[in-house]
Amino acid sequence: MSDNKSSINSVVYITLPEDFKVPENAFQIDTTIPLPVQKPASWDESQHFDSSDISWEMILAGILVILAYEKDNVHLPYYRSLLTSVRPQIKKELTEAAILKARNEDFEIAEEIFAALRGLEPDDTTTLINSALFYDERATAYRNNGLFEDADACDDQALQYYKIAMQAENPAPDAYFNAGFFYLKQRNFARAKDVFETYLALISSVTDENSSENEQYKKNRAQEIIQDISSRNLEDEQFKAAYDYISSGEEEKGLEEIRAFLEKNPKVWNAWFMLGWGLRRLERWADAKAAFTQSVECGGDNVDTFNELAICHIELEEFAEARKLLVKALGIEPENTKVMSNLGFLAKRMGNISEAQRYFVTVLEFEPNDIIAQQALKELEQESL
Repeated sequence: MSDNKSSINSVVYITLPEDFKVPENAFQIDTTIPLPVQKPASWDESQHFDSSDISWEMILAGILVILAYEKDNVHLPYYRSLLTSVRPQIKKELTEAAILKARNEDFEIAEEIFAALRGLEPDDTTTLINSALFYDERATAYRNNGLFEDADACDDQALQYYKIAMQAENPAPDAYFNAGFFYLKQRNFARAKDVFETYLALISSVTDENSSENEQYKKNRAQEIIQDISSRNLEDEQFKAAYDYISSGEEEKGLEEIRAFLEKNPKVWNAWFMLGWGLRRLERWADAKAAFTQSVECGGDNVDTFNELAICHIELEEFAEARKLLVKALGIEPENTKVMSNLGFLAKRMGNISEAQRYFVTVLEFEPNDIIAQQALKELEQESL
């Protein structure tokens, strides 16, 4: 997460000198209110400066830092008005910049820009949704890189902003649509169903004839997910309890819950997957393999199931079958770094060191901060000495 203290320390307050040039389109400057200025990296604080040392860009940058991190600053309304007066398109510019930085995984900068946007318009639903999506996607990136505690922290942040967006006086339907997928990722199917149903209720006044292609897609997708959750009884409390127990390290309790669920719902692939997940965490490889195999037979023929099943085969030294599954998974998602990593570990177990190195190098080309691949490469280099 970004260092709030260092950002605040980069700002000093000044009173504009009388000869400071004000943009023609700026509103009336109140010289009694000090303005925040972001110091350039080369600024020597012991050195005197005059008006020529200060630019509007430095002032605007300082205002953005204050909007991001000093939510109780008494002059925030003035700073907001000044910023939007000098840069009327600032919200659009910042939003585009934040999304671009997030896509490039420049997470610290993106986080600071989103914080400034929330300071600029605290009640703007679009900004709240974008903030939630940012932390949601950041959590996925961290989890893929093996940074599980950071991923959990980002999930907590995402949930916070989804809730604020959904509790707004006039909530946007997209707040519920995106939150639905967040709850699906958390295996909280009951809550996912609730928010997808709310999404459909909010857009009920829009007829199919008047909706765009994207709106129609989202409507159909929400209906499909609700139907899928209901048909497989995934909102059952035992299913949610099983996930909570296993994810918190109480695997035996989770296995008890999911087995009880499977007695009533024997054809639900997600339940067999969860059973396999719990057994795999306990390193009961043969039992986990059987559960994941049953998951595939019940319809869970997807990347995650193939990947988990392959791990079991690797641990059981069934290398040929493991490779088939991982190659199949990579065929579905060619840029899945978890699958690439497991191909690397498989190659290592089979004694193919150069092949293993190639896989881990490829992982780092996609995810430079993947600590699992970094550590694996380091160990391979040490072994080859």
